[in-house]
Amino acid sequence: MRHAILKTTAVAGLAVLLAACGGGSSAPGGGTTSSGEPSEGAFPDLSGQTISVDAVWTGAEQETFQKLMSDFESKTGAKFNYTSTGDQIATVLGTKVQGGSPPDVAILPQPGLLNQFAKAGNLQPLSDEASAAVDANYSPIWKELGSVDGKAYGVWVDASNKSTVWYNTKEFDNAGISSEPQTWEDFLAAGKTLADAGVKVPVSIGGADGWTLTDWFENVYLRSAGADKYDQLSTHDIKWTDPSVEEALKTLAQLFGDKTLIGDPNRALQVDFPTSVTNTFSANPSSAIVFEGSFVAGVISSSTPSKVGTDAKWFPFPSINGSSPSVVGGGDVAVAFKDTPGAKAFLQYLATPEAAALMVSTGSFTSANKNLDPSAYPDDNSRAVGQAIVDAGDNFRFDMSDLAPPAFGGTKGAGEWKDLQDFLANPNNIQGTMKQLEADAAAAFK
Repeated sequence: MRHAILKTTAVAGLAVLLAACGGGSSAPGGGTTSSGEPSEGAFPDLSGQTISVDAVWTGAEQETFQKLMSDFESKTGAKFNYTSTGDQIATVLGTKVQGGSPPDVAILPQPGLLNQFAKAGNLQPLSDEASAAVDANYSPIWKELGSVDGKAYGVWVDASNKSTVWYNTKEFDNAGISSEPQTWEDFLAAGKTLADAGVKVPVSIGGADGWTLTDWFENVYLRSAGADKYDQLSTHDIKWTDPSVEEALKTLAQLFGDKTLIGDPNRALQVDFPTSVTNTFSANPSSAIVFEGSFVAGVISSSTPSKVGTDAKWFPFPSINGSSPSVVGGGDVAVAFKDTPGAKAFLQYLATPEAAALMVSTGSFTSANKNLDPSAYPDDNSRAVGQAIVDAGDNFRFDMSDLAPPAFGGTKGAGEWKDLQDFLANPNNIQGTMKQLEADAAAAFK
């Protein structure tokens, strides 16, 4: 859920704070094996050195990350100075950069921040060793997401899966649904079966939070238009009046325009994301299906009596017209602001399966590291979420609205959020929705 919340805060105001603090990068000693694991002596002796790290994480997430820092300390002798910025990471880092005192390493919650810091000359490119570890342990798309103008800057230490559809197993059993929907047609049919079985609102939509509607669109668009078109729309290289957008909206209208599936759309526009989950998994649920990211599990566990893995399960977002497995998601990327042996060595370490195993060990994080042993995950649910990301390979795409300027993709009551809320209210207005989306995108991308 963190990535959805950060949409409104992570990039706003950053440009005015950035100050050019560029510099070169030199590789640390040692190397990696063919699997990307550090070879003996790969990390330098960093005794007496302190590595400063800024990230948004607090609580359980910070405790998990502490495991990695402690492990790296034992390997190198380095010490860490960790600072939690909370959701104001863009402002905090921008101020530190402007003042000439950035951290050695920061963990950024979206590619947009990486892009802006890199273009301003604030980041150090990955060392040869860190770059080789990324090549060995990640699908190429992850290196692309961590690169700017052909230079690799980032190592992705966390990846979220926003292509998970959660369902109430008891309601499925009561309706006689014995298999999870595989295709969009299967999904709509399951909703109608649930309605026939007496479920009041088969598919719970959290329309009050506009970001949930962008996630619906992105998943449909990736599967109906394909990854190349997705990339072009993400950067506004094609317009929102493109026929591929029309096709995706028509597909989505099959759901949004059917009151037997989502109930009164005006009522859905009053439901926020947490309530859309509790409506599905409370003691007396009014719904049976809710779509959102893997972070739904946390809401289920903290706010409902349902148990993830038994009462609550998930299936991948359904295929559209035979589309291959794909994942829309988010993540956190580690970058170096300083050209120090400690910063470079730590990024190399973060790209290894060993570091990934520690990161996922508590269930707080998910990794795209393809060489991670799945047994490192603490339970079947988190293991399946992570495996779906790895299996998607280069069909993983970052949340499109996170890639857009905040005025279009991350502002409450404006831009894409508002346009898709209006579409939910009137799914027959496909042409009008496309024109408004294009007008708002064109203004934001100027």
